[in-house]
Amino acid sequence: MTTVGDRRGIWRTKSVEQSIQDTDEPDTKLRKDLTTWDLIVFGVAVVVGAGIFTLAASTAGTVAGPSVSLAFVIAAIACGLAALCYAEFASTVPVAGSAYTFSYATFGELIAWIIGWDLVLEFAVGSAVVSKAWSKYLHQVLGVIGLDVPTSFSLGGFFAFDWGALLLVAVLATLLALGTKLSSRVSAVFTVIKVGIVLLVIIVGLAFVKAANYTPFIPPAAPAGEGKSGLTQSLLSLFGGGGSSTYGIYGLLAAASLVFFAFIGFDVVATTAEETRDPQKSLPRGIFGSLAIVTVLYVAVALVLTGMVSYTQLDENSTLATAFGELGVTWAEAIISIGALVGLTTVVMVLMLGQIRVLFAMSRDGLLPSGLARTGGHGTPVRATVLVGAVVALVATFFPAGALEEMVNIGTLFAFVLVSVGVIILRRTRPDLHRAFRTPLVPLVPILSVLACVWLMLNLSVETWLRFLVWMVVGFVVYFVYGRSHSRLGRRQAGTATER
Repeated sequence: MTTVGDRRGIWRTKSVEQSIQDTDEPDTKLRKDLTTWDLIVFGVAVVVGAGIFTLAASTAGTVAGPSVSLAFVIAAIACGLAALCYAEFASTVPVAGSAYTFSYATFGELIAWIIGWDLVLEFAVGSAVVSKAWSKYLHQVLGVIGLDVPTSFSLGGFFAFDWGALLLVAVLATLLALGTKLSSRVSAVFTVIKVGIVLLVIIVGLAFVKAANYTPFIPPAAPAGEGKSGLTQSLLSLFGGGGSSTYGIYGLLAAASLVFFAFIGFDVVATTAEETRDPQKSLPRGIFGSLAIVTVLYVAVALVLTGMVSYTQLDENSTLATAFGELGVTWAEAIISIGALVGLTTVVMVLMLGQIRVLFAMSRDGLLPSGLARTGGHGTPVRATVLVGAVVALVATFFPAGALEEMVNIGTLFAFVLVSVGVIILRRTRPDLHRAFRTPLVPLVPILSVLACVWLMLNLSVETWLRFLVWMVVGFVVYFVYGRSHSRLGRRQAGTATER
């Protein structure tokens, strides 16, 4: 039996039953339209994007060399372990909010708030970063058809106006407000196109692969003067005594942490739990199906890319199109640019969808203004959609996003750690719950997931850790100023205690 002491304060938990019961409130009810196929489409749509078209080439050239394909494997293993934990939670607690909702049921309100705040970092900043990449590809595509129209221009100093990113976010926010099922249909069409282009790239690129380009597979570590050092080197290499985290073993490990950005989004599938017709079966299938497909595609593209050209010909500005351009295959370069434009469109849309659902869940619990949780005639939280669209548009339009990629990574890895630990806790505190999917070998698999994610976090740069800590401190302030006093759970439990 829960005591009054347990009911009050920052550690109060929201039961799984209460979370599910809240989904039936008419003013904040989401429409259940999604199937297993829709979830796989969302997963592939959000993950196949920047990682294939931009990140593989730049990471190979500046951090890992040919071993970037191995870096993708390491990142995929970490994601796979976390996916096993997500699948159990999502099928047990089919409620919007993903890691935020799971944490509320296990760790308590403060940790739930922090993870929700953390997911803001993952989804909103991720949307802005990818929007700016989309804008660059729009410029390339316009150039292909003979229109040399810049998609951004400087406003002097730190700021720039990126109208390409603004256009994309505005269109996608409108689409998301009109309905999740409609968004899924658009994603399905775009995803088929971009996966087809990726397969074409792999097939055509195989003809240009030279075995000599794979040697050395793990290039020797670069001296500190040539690589990342100080605040820009990985935390692990700093404490391990490495002079830099460019090439060598530290470079490979740092690359795994960087290309982890390419897998960000498979957890978005869990945020749509409340809108899924049969969440107990569809959610695990959607999570594992999408992750398996994208891992195969990523490793294949990385192997072909580094086999086509030497990693020494690639730099931080290189893309998948660069390799074909080096070999004079200009028609492939044009197709890749179009494919990237299509691919990044769905990435931004699904990341925004995830952010909106987390904001919706936090608002329904009163930790943010409750008006954001109201749903409109299309069964979507329109106010939350407008707010997310405005924030993402502001960041993507006016601020440089290059330094934010690692921030997205550390935020996601932190969420994975809490979800993995949460599986162990909920197994002990609520063994009676029906679990349509059960993570195997508990607590071994969750512990391995935690270790893998922490390991990747340690390979992120020192400055990323400092920025993350600042973001978390801001989150604590917001919670204690607003969230704690407006919590619906807190008010509900206070009322119960008063009656007694």
